[in-house]
Amino acid sequence: MKSLTLFFIFTFIVSFGQQSDFKNISFKKADSIAHSYKGESLDNLPLLTQKLSVNLKTNVEKFRAIYTWVCTNIENDYSSYLKTRKKRKKLYKNREALLQWNSSFTPKVFKNLQEQKKTACTGYAYLIRELTVLAGIECKIINGFGRTAALNLQKGSLPNHSWNAIKLNGKWYLSDATWSAGKVMIEDNYPKFIPEYFDGYFLANPALFIKNHYPLDLEWTLLDNTPTFSQFINGPILYKEAFTYSVIPVFPKKMHLVTKKNTLIKFTLSKSSAFTSEEIALVLVKGDFTKTVTPNITINENICQLQYIFNRTGSYDVHIKIEESIIATYTVKITK
Repeated sequence: MKSLTLFFIFTFIVSFGQQSDFKNISFKKADSIAHSYKGESLDNLPLLTQKLSVNLKTNVEKFRAIYTWVCTNIENDYSSYLKTRKKRKKLYKNREALLQWNSSFTPKVFKNLQEQKKTACTGYAYLIRELTVLAGIECKIINGFGRTAALNLQKGSLPNHSWNAIKLNGKWYLSDATWSAGKVMIEDNYPKFIPEYFDGYFLANPALFIKNHYPLDLEWTLLDNTPTFSQFINGPILYKEAFTYSVIPVFPKKMHLVTKKNTLIKFTLSKSSAFTSEEIALVLVKGDFTKTVTPNITINENICQLQYIFNRTGSYDVHIKIEESIIATYTVKITK
């Protein structure tokens, strides 16, 4: 039997600003304050900021209250996103004009947001910045590319997303209120927003964040070694559950792989959270056929190694699964 080893390495990097920096701070009070002002008006942002932050001591708690309130009170407006995308497409080749338009467009977005409490990512980022700055915390809007299983980016793709950078205790952090707020589902060809708060995009690890967020200004990756845009769009698909388990795919660089039948494929994971070999599996999808398999697994400290042999030809979606959550997807084409 011929053996070709493909390495899937997931590395947890702790040298950048992320939520774990504040593991000794409870956000229970901040979240409680945010929920107590559910439905509050956006007509007076200074007053709203005061209500959310006045009884909190630290800046990170103040930002948490603001973030929680925005994520649980604002609806993702997909039609607004489509209008934004159309304008960005028109200005894509003129980066300076695009940045100027983003700056001038956000107040217009806020007017609609103020009246309906609905917006696209630009509005979420704008509101987060306005409230955060009013609380005395430095905050910026970051424009760039968001990549998901449903967003198939290519070399000539247009910028399609906005998020925030926040400065806390002298260090910059990244957060995405749009993706924390919930998801948009298409039902009967009509977009429907499903509110579903997700904490993983709050002060996210930059080394993980870069897997589905790529800024126009590369300074805002907050990384020493930034991947190229080509590497970004060709990497494996990462799901939000990867943020829950702090698992970061870094190799192979490309999502789409080709190898031969009866080849040993090795997946190497570096993990920061505790899970056992019984909680890890591979989900193989080939057309209408889906099979969950348990590979040969070894765990040594923070390294987990999975080994599996494909004994049939064909093209497979290979999902890496921890407990009940898919964290990443590769495709593997098996030839004779």
